[in-house]
Amino acid sequence: MQMQDLQDLYVEQLRDLYNAENQLVKALPKMAKAASNEELSQGFLDHLEETKGHVERLKEIFDKLGKKPTGKVCKGMEGLIEEGKEAMEDDAEPDVLDANLIAAAQRVEHYEIAGYGTVRSFAKLLGDNQGAKLLQQTLDEEGACDKRLTKLAESSINVEASEGAEA
Repeated sequence: MQMQDLQDLYVEQLRDLYNAENQLVKALPKMAKAASNEELSQGFLDHLEETKGHVERLKEIFDKLGKKPTGKVCKGMEGLIEEGKEAMEDDAEPDVLDANLIAAAQRVEHYEIAGYGTVRSFAKLLGDNQGAKLLQQTLDEEGACDKRLTKLAESSINVEASEGAEA
């Protein structure tokens, strides 16, 4: 796609996020299944439902713009998901695997936070106030998920993984 202006870049970046979120919709159930910690597993399933909502918000933005959301593959998300898949295939104790799953999930969250922050800024500059509001809502949810993962890691999973090394 030839990009002539910020509007074109905005649409292209939104397509990248749309593809990233759809990749994540497929990956999260696998992460939930791989997690041994019930709270972590449920957290992945809860985030799956949020992620489906992110896809719907992006569709809403595309509808308003009169553009199609497809046509872009998010290579960054492909790589992050591949790393998560490798983590699930490692020969690791359950607590260590859970800590690794959190690490992989937080990489994804930080990637999404960067992407949504960028497109939200584009939306504001372009006068797409409704799009900016929807993107901010998703950005807030991604940040909250990252905080939940940190809390879970610090309060139990990383502690349990470190105790396994001592035993």
